[in-house]
Amino acid sequence: MKIFLKPLMLLFLMLTTVNVFSQTKDVGVSEEIRNKAKEWVSALNLTDAAKKAAVENSIAVHLTAVRDWHNSHPASTVPDGINPVTGSKLNDLDKQIIADSAIPSNVHAALMDALKQNLSPEQVEIILDKYTIGKVEFTMKGYKSIVPDLTADEEMKILGFLKIAREQAIDFKNMKQISAIFEIYKTKSEQMLNNNGRNWRALYSAYTKKIKEEKAAKQKQ
Repeated sequence: MKIFLKPLMLLFLMLTTVNVFSQTKDVGVSEEIRNKAKEWVSALNLTDAAKKAAVENSIAVHLTAVRDWHNSHPASTVPDGINPVTGSKLNDLDKQIIADSAIPSNVHAALMDALKQNLSPEQVEIILDKYTIGKVEFTMKGYKSIVPDLTADEEMKILGFLKIAREQAIDFKNMKQISAIFEIYKTKSEQMLNNNGRNWRALYSAYTKKIKEEKAAKQKQ
């Protein structure tokens, strides 16, 4: 049985590679999306041509699938209703997020599987950051500024929330939606801080007051 394992694995990999390239053709990847995928992957400085092509095509197929699902499922396809958490009436952004979140899970899985098969964990994170314009690092810096004495445990938990947000956000079409997904996990982070005995509103208010005072002092100089 073991004698045939490697040949079968090679056959599977060959078929998978062919399938990736055929998907790229079938879904009608635009030149703009193809160039974006190439630009993102260029940041990895991959020397393996096969891996580079596989990653580029996987990203291009995913971006195209997200675009096509978004375009064919406008906010108007979601009926009026309320946000079950806030009780507020669903707005257009809420509806669009609901519509886009219904994209088949295999679209996300196909991309993540391809990235993990061809890249190191650090390289996968770079690609996810490209999708979300570095919002994990940017948001984490914000929390550290607002809460200067953030503990190692709090930082780890917040970073965990933000990484969940990042991976979830890649299946949405535009930055308004991506930012809204991050808001979900920022709320979780802030609730965690409150549960740790901190007062998030007071911390944020003190931070914004400090920024305004520093800005006013600079203008007087």
